[in-house]
Amino acid sequence: MTWRLRLFASITVLAVLGTSLAQAAPHRIVIVRHGEKHTALTLCSRGKERAQALAAQYLSPTSPMSLIRNDPPAAILAMTLHTVETARPIARAWNMKLIVPPIGYIPIRNNRYFNAKLNVVNRDVTRDLLDNPRWHGKTVVMVWEHFHIASAALEAEFPGEHVTLRQLLHLDQIKGVQGGVPTTWPDSNYNVFWILTYDRPQDIVPSRFEVVRQYFAEPYANLPSNDWGAPEPRPADSGCS
Repeated sequence: MTWRLRLFASITVLAVLGTSLAQAAPHRIVIVRHGEKHTALTLCSRGKERAQALAAQYLSPTSPMSLIRNDPPAAILAMTLHTVETARPIARAWNMKLIVPPIGYIPIRNNRYFNAKLNVVNRDVTRDLLDNPRWHGKTVVMVWEHFHIASAALEAEFPGEHVTLRQLLHLDQIKGVQGGVPTTWPDSNYNVFWILTYDRPQDIVPSRFEVVRQYFAEPYANLPSNDWGAPEPRPADSGCS
């Protein structure tokens, strides 16, 4: 089944039930960036290790450190090659299939042509998450590309459109977040989760926004956890770009 068919398999049901399905938001959306990169095609050794660590600890079905151990995900989503490579160990740990658009399996570049294609993916995914009753009360894990999570530069490149998760999931409207949800996810940060909670399915604005910083236990305790916006410490021979 294709990406669009998977996302909109319930379109007939939506048409029949009408506006009642506007009340269909997930209970939780867990957003994490892919691991550190080597090239446009692959993660570097540290990024691959981070992917394994996520599957073994923070996004594990069994670890006491897991954010979702008692709240199994209804889906694990990815969008690009780097996010697919990061998400695969997580999906294997849960014995689940990844949901990935076709563009997720081809090399992309940070240019207007590819960004426009990923903008469409972002809009399709978020529309489905907020409208499709299959997610009502569920948890969804999004392993995502940071430029399409939050980026003031991307939003400026496409004025008048909603292109980032920050816009599409109405994160700028969440109450009680000191300083507000960041407008840009820094290039240097691979070590943070954004967790959105919806207390009522009819709400399109999350009730809560939580930032969880990754501090891995052994055997992954060597993975860095730099401050938000601070450079990630890397050996000169790390191979990470």
